[in-house]
Amino acid sequence: MGWLILKNDMTFFTSKEFEDKFRYNGNDLGVLCTKTKTVFKVWSPFAERIELCLYKTGTSEEWQRKEMQPEEKGVWKQEYQESLHGMYYDFLVWSQGKAVRTADPYAIACSCNGDRSMVVDLKLTDPPGFEEDTPPQKEKEQIIYELHIKDFSFDKESGIPEKYRGKYKAFTVSNTNGSYLTCMSYLKELGITHVHLLPFFDYGSVNESGDEKQYNWGYDPLNFNVPEGSYATDTLDGTVRIRECKEMIQAMHKNGIRVVMDVVYNHTYRDDSFLQRMVPGYYYRYMEDGSLSNGSACGNDIAAGRAMVDNYILHSVLYWAREYHIDGFRFDLMGLLTVELMNQIRRSLDKEFGVGEKIMYGEPWRADESPMEDGTIAALKENACYLDEGIGIFSDDTRDVIKGHVFYEKEPGFVNGGIGLEPLILHAVTGWKDGGAIFCPKSCAQIMNYVSAHDNFTLWDKLVLSMYKNNDFKTKYPDVLAANKLAAFIYFTSQGNLFLQAGEEFGRTKFGEGNSYCSAPEINMLQWHQTIEFADLVEYYKGLIRLRKKLPGLYDKSALAVSRITEKDIHKHGVVSFQLDNRSDNGNDRWDRLLIVYNAAKEDYMVTVPKGKWEVLADGNQTNICKAVDKEIQAKAQSGILLGRKVE
Repeated sequence: MGWLILKNDMTFFTSKEFEDKFRYNGNDLGVLCTKTKTVFKVWSPFAERIELCLYKTGTSEEWQRKEMQPEEKGVWKQEYQESLHGMYYDFLVWSQGKAVRTADPYAIACSCNGDRSMVVDLKLTDPPGFEEDTPPQKEKEQIIYELHIKDFSFDKESGIPEKYRGKYKAFTVSNTNGSYLTCMSYLKELGITHVHLLPFFDYGSVNESGDEKQYNWGYDPLNFNVPEGSYATDTLDGTVRIRECKEMIQAMHKNGIRVVMDVVYNHTYRDDSFLQRMVPGYYYRYMEDGSLSNGSACGNDIAAGRAMVDNYILHSVLYWAREYHIDGFRFDLMGLLTVELMNQIRRSLDKEFGVGEKIMYGEPWRADESPMEDGTIAALKENACYLDEGIGIFSDDTRDVIKGHVFYEKEPGFVNGGIGLEPLILHAVTGWKDGGAIFCPKSCAQIMNYVSAHDNFTLWDKLVLSMYKNNDFKTKYPDVLAANKLAAFIYFTSQGNLFLQAGEEFGRTKFGEGNSYCSAPEINMLQWHQTIEFADLVEYYKGLIRLRKKLPGLYDKSALAVSRITEKDIHKHGVVSFQLDNRSDNGNDRWDRLLIVYNAAKEDYMVTVPKGKWEVLADGNQTNICKAVDKEIQAKAQSGILLGRKVE
């Protein structure tokens, strides 16, 4: 079957004829290297022949070439009765008398910039003690902190040695205590449970041997199963990035933090990817006119829903979980993937590692339409009811109602002057389980509550842009600070999972840059001195984290959690309140009921306290107060109040 037929008849790839002849269910594609043997396997059902090319280094001339042997289901194999650890390789794939050179789509190691694959015996890449590495015990509540590897330590004031700044190794530096806490010392003190790392698989937009000031978020996959080389201290030796990536994860585990990997299976960096070169047309979606679909807004869409595409993605996720001890996965543009695939991944992780041990969540949207395979359901927000309960979705509804729409910088939300948003705020606190949005989650376990992420403006910048005309992002405006605290207070007291962008808790600014994916590292980096300038805000977030962890009424993720919420009231413009049942199963709670008030108005508001012995647990300035309150309490302008009723 020729290329033209393949390109114009995409239904062939999902036909019974194709499935019966070419679907390969094995988990051994790529290269397996041990002390005594090296086995190469690739899937290329339309190749006429394939030649394996070996190299002694990532840049040397070809050393040896061998013919691959065809097997069943479109698989080609070559085997050596020796270890080829440290060798590099690629393939010549022949079709219709022409050869295309490609790296291995299933590669687990590669050369600098990824154009050659590398043979590694993975046991030789483990740092000392990695085999015994385990994640910290899972807590009742998960606080996810989104972080870019270079942002973490690029600041000269980070306390990290220069050779490790912007690298995996920065996470292994345990003592950065100077005049203020930074890096790992700071994360431990903050109280978060998970670090969500922006993509650290091998991506294509940065020259790994180039200037350290190069920068990209990394949403441009090249080698899906290889760590990014620009974060390694040595970009030429393909084993170094593997070992140092493992050291990073091991260090976080030792410091009580789990690791979430941001994965991008919806598109590739370039249209002539290694997947495309190995099996032209199979891994991508096409429009009726033969052009590539572009629902990712990155030039192409991976054809999730096809058997070998789904097999590739599933085994890639499991590989990272097994080999690198990754504790969770965030799926970029999950709406371009299918419900069926996401549920398969969820169930596979649960089966191998225990139910819920590995967390999963993703963006339930896409940039544009993309033709899906017949019979599949897109993993979009409106299809949340089809997703397993253990798959979280980002709640852009909550984000936008709190601070205003992300694409309209001047548009305010509830905390920064928006009008008529009180009903939506009360829907948000239930995780939209009681309506108010275009989707209905199975439970609040599916909801990822947040107000800022790497995309769009930081929370601080959005608040400044919507509240001031001069856009001075470095001034510590009191009303912007109050709005920041209130925004945090709202989503920290809403039902669902918690996700925050690194630096949100100390007024992180990107100086009004709303799409900093390739901006200078000085724009993107965490400026650690701000933890001192905004110490009161940092302490407020710390307190909210501590409170959240110990209040069952807030951390409950069950399908019945929404029934805890009662007495939802709109008092006046900008003032809403509700109560929660705070009882746990063991009954050992200091407070059996919570009263939460949000006052986004510009003036104070007097709140009548229900009967019982109530204590103030948090207000607009402090947390963990535990101060008795009588019949009334004043909710200060632009602040929140959390009261707990003592068990009598």
